[in-house]
Amino acid sequence: MQGSLMLDVAGTWLTAEDRQLLRQPEVGGLILFARNIESPRQVEALCRAIRAVRPDLLLAVDQEGGRVQRLRRDFVRLPAMREFASHANAVELAEACGWIMATEVLAVGLDFSFAPVLDLDYQRSAVVGSRAFEGDPLRASELAEAFINGMHSAGMAATGKHFPGHGWAEADSHVAIPVDERGLAELRGQDLVPFYRLADKLDAVMPAHVIYPQVDDRPAGFSRRWLQDVLRGELGYRGVIFSDDLSMAGAHVAGDPASRIEAALSAGCDMGLVCNDRGAAELALSALQRLGVRPSAALGKMRSRAADSSEYKQDPRWQAAIAALRAAELIA
Repeated sequence: MQGSLMLDVAGTWLTAEDRQLLRQPEVGGLILFARNIESPRQVEALCRAIRAVRPDLLLAVDQEGGRVQRLRRDFVRLPAMREFASHANAVELAEACGWIMATEVLAVGLDFSFAPVLDLDYQRSAVVGSRAFEGDPLRASELAEAFINGMHSAGMAATGKHFPGHGWAEADSHVAIPVDERGLAELRGQDLVPFYRLADKLDAVMPAHVIYPQVDDRPAGFSRRWLQDVLRGELGYRGVIFSDDLSMAGAHVAGDPASRIEAALSAGCDMGLVCNDRGAAELALSALQRLGVRPSAALGKMRSRAADSSEYKQDPRWQAAIAALRAAELIA
């Protein structure tokens, strides 16, 4: 049974304070950022050190490709997802890229990347932009499904984000509270399409810190209307729900860190992320200890399903996938 808080650490190695925090049963996961990463060997050593403290922790990273890629030195520089759409063999290239990404991430001891982005590119949201596969919902669904197929074949669980769609709202939820004024009928015909079509393929979903006032006055990640009625009810989704980072400005409408994680879990999230703010993480942890929130057994599905992949660069599939992306001029 996994705890329901995912947090982070400051450096490239664990401090005594980090170890003590990770031992708390309410902590169920840890996410790495660029500051935690120097090289594949160093990340592998850090993951081993974390597992020595808590073998059951979920270890995550944001390795989407393009500008959102934490693992860089001696890793493949992945293209932004928007770059696939212009190629005749876009589906095959997207699947190859998903497999490459997952294979490299798993090889250093991490469980999964929070990917792919299912937002639509309306040419409105700078924070989404080229992270999206397409503006057309059917084409975006097709390319995202291929990317997920690649992830799954490598043994990695896939997380679709940011439900029900962050592509229309112009504000960046890292620093503001975005609002999308469209109604549910319009969202069903556009932004929700990839989530509908891929509901059975997704292992996890991450909701957006966006308010859709025609549906609910709370951001999607704090809304039972969105998470229970629409995601679980209409879409029939049965996988894990992760909150987006509860330290982001878009989450502050729910109150202090303790109130935010309580609101996220009450709405239906299985795990709340509190990142880049150790004080906030400690307040969230104290709230979980006080509330006695039960861990979710479903989170265990996010563990890596890969066999030993340390020699992946010798795999003919690796060589073929790299050659295909290079021929398409998607990687150097």
